[in-house]
Amino acid sequence: MEYEQNPFGELPEALVEEMLSKSQQLGEEVFGSFNGIQENKNIMRERLLKANILRRDSDLSYSEIPTTCGIDGSYVVDRLLATDIAACAAVAMEGLTPPSENRYWERPHHEAFMHPEKHNLETNSILRGLMMGMEIELAAKSPHDLILIDGSLTTPLIYFNQAINGLITNPQAKVGQELSTRLMTFLESYKKILQSTRSDKMWVGIPKYTTKREIGIKFEWPSSYDDRAILTNLMFPGEFLAPIPLTQPQSEWHLALPSEHTKLRQIVQEIIMGIKNIYVLYYKPNRWSPALRIEMAASIASNDSRIAIVLKGLGHQCQTPGIMEPYPLYIADQMVKSMSKAMPAFRQIAISRMTEMYHGDISEIFFSMHGYRTESGR
Repeated sequence: MEYEQNPFGELPEALVEEMLSKSQQLGEEVFGSFNGIQENKNIMRERLLKANILRRDSDLSYSEIPTTCGIDGSYVVDRLLATDIAACAAVAMEGLTPPSENRYWERPHHEAFMHPEKHNLETNSILRGLMMGMEIELAAKSPHDLILIDGSLTTPLIYFNQAINGLITNPQAKVGQELSTRLMTFLESYKKILQSTRSDKMWVGIPKYTTKREIGIKFEWPSSYDDRAILTNLMFPGEFLAPIPLTQPQSEWHLALPSEHTKLRQIVQEIIMGIKNIYVLYYKPNRWSPALRIEMAASIASNDSRIAIVLKGLGHQCQTPGIMEPYPLYIADQMVKSMSKAMPAFRQIAISRMTEMYHGDISEIFFSMHGYRTESGR
């Protein structure tokens, strides 16, 4: 509580003064680029209108409000003197439903993993890949019409690749064995999401943070802001940008498989084809929401009726001022954020159990389970 009242309490006075002066300079520099966009906002918007890519959700066909859920995950590595505790979880949270709708999942659904691991720097990347696989599997199993995945649809491939590379240097890790056992299921679920062939079910990625500039490069916008930041200022409530292809990297997408498995390689080829056919759509549901970056399969982007369902669902889930993302993603995010906070309690329970089983000096247990730092991510 004392730290919250005085965040500078433990910093040297001279350092605080220097950083405060730099903060003022920071504000001036950021304002310069921000003001430049504001002054040219009407011109930039006019170019979008002339290109005929700025549309309104009311121009699309009417659709019922789809049932919705949001998927998010987190991982934690608690680094102790004797070992590391690796844990990850994925949570699926139902969205707001109209009064006439029945809930499909009455409680938040989840998957979780926790295990002690020997000290190894690759534990983080392997654990993050497992977490992403759990998210993807939950999303693929969801019975809802519209499934919102936190982050880009390309992120799972990147995390899987990093995790599999980590297995090479840490083959005995329990988290690696868990990933290897479930890899086929994870990749099949990922392929299902990227293809989105079912007309009654749609998966979309909603990244909060992005550096992509597909629109900015096309229209030569200032490079100081990404597309989402600029479009938040340009778009009116209810407007969306027609889908455009995702910008592809200069190097080819790839996934280093742990073994020469023919079926796995076939699935990976289909996944890479799906990533090459991802489309991006920006939508501003109301005045208190930022523009949402929505990544979707080509099968959704090419069908106005399916786009209408996606926008209807997102609009319904963005009705609460103060929540800057769709409701189910916000709730799922709040849940998984709590995992790192709960880690000391999990560790204490483990210590209590160890002291019950140990007949020597229990101070040795406390030394072994002494924590240095907790690393977490989503």
